Amino acid sequence: MSSQRRSGRRAGGRRWDGPAADSRAVAVVGTVRRVGKTVVAAGLARALALRGVRVGVFKPVAIGCHRRMREGLVCPDSEFLAHCADAPHDLATINPLRYAGRLVPAECAAREHRPLDLAEIERCRARITADSDYVVTEMVGGLVEPLDRGTVVADLLERWSLPVVLVASAAEETINNVLMAIECTRERGLPLAAVALNRYTADGASLADEIQPELLARYSGVDLPVVIPQDKETDPARAKLGPAVVEALTPLAASLRPAV
Repeated sequence: MSSQRRSGRRAGGRRWDGPAADSRAVAVVGTVRRVGKTVVAAGLARALALRGVRVGVFKPVAIGCHRRMREGLVCPDSEFLAHCADAPHDLATINPLRYAGRLVPAECAAREHRPLDLAEIERCRARITADSDYVVTEMVGGLVEPLDRGTVVADLLERWSLPVVLVASAAEETINNVLMAIECTRERGLPLAAVALNRYTADGASLADEIQPELLARYSGVDLPVVIPQDKETDPARAKLGPAVVEALTPLAASLRPAV
């Protein structure tokens, strides 16, 4: 993307005036919820860090946060990301907007009386970007997840022109969701860095599961997906990231950010 400023671009009903793409970042987005975006983002961050890259992690909006007596609302996913990347920033910077509810963020914002704060999100993103060689951003939900009445996740990605890693289940029924998400990235002009099929289990896999990567590549016209195995050593609740996840994501990390 050009480094010139983009002005007057319409996105989801909101008028954007901001800088063009930062090529030192990638966004991890789900095709649906609970497909393991955080594990993929953490594994990608760890793989980059092992290559000598100063990795920043960013989760602009989070739902389902826990309330602690002293810290207030805290997102466990953000803690896991920070741990895996060995990130230097405090959790309030890594995750500036936190909600206790598990509804769509726009509804959480209305019910918890905390509207989307784009200025704070931009301030935190700028700080992390300035301190990092590369930034892995985990978005909440999918591309059209409502953040408020006029903004969806894809609007922020379009504003930042971030390459997208789409995370989907390795189960056979995911192909329709992946193809729809790819179509959305193309309509928005978002670069597609990769499709990641998460939690693949070889034992008991059906024929449809086994050939799904080839089918997705054939019908979408993109490269073969990254296949990430189900890793018994990975447990975000215990701050554990198994080596199989990092190994599966290392080639993608190398393509996104060459060794320093």
